[in-house]
Amino acid sequence: MNKIRKGDQVIVLAGKDKGRKSNILKMMPESNRAVVENVNVAKKHVKGNPQKGVQGGILDKEMPIHISNLALVNPESGKADRVGFKHLKDGSKVRFFKSTGEVVDS
Repeated sequence: MNKIRKGDQVIVLAGKDKGRKSNILKMMPESNRAVVENVNVAKKHVKGNPQKGVQGGILDKEMPIHISNLALVNPESGKADRVGFKHLKDGSKVRFFKSTGEVVDS
């Protein structure tokens, strides 16, 4: 169970997009990376193929960023917050914000 998941709103802690808030589009747990919407954008040169209907040109593509450079955004404060795990009385395991103790809604 990861502390950050697909669909979470995160803030970038380091890199050229530091301070930017956005949502996670894809997780790559084997390499500890995530693709975040409109973060770490690179230019990709694409060759056109008229038979397949692919138009050539320069496209913007979101590249993966390491999850150590991301932090979950606490909706109450709007700032980055650390996340922990705890077990509820019914036996389920949930994520919670360390600063407030509030359970993260997934």
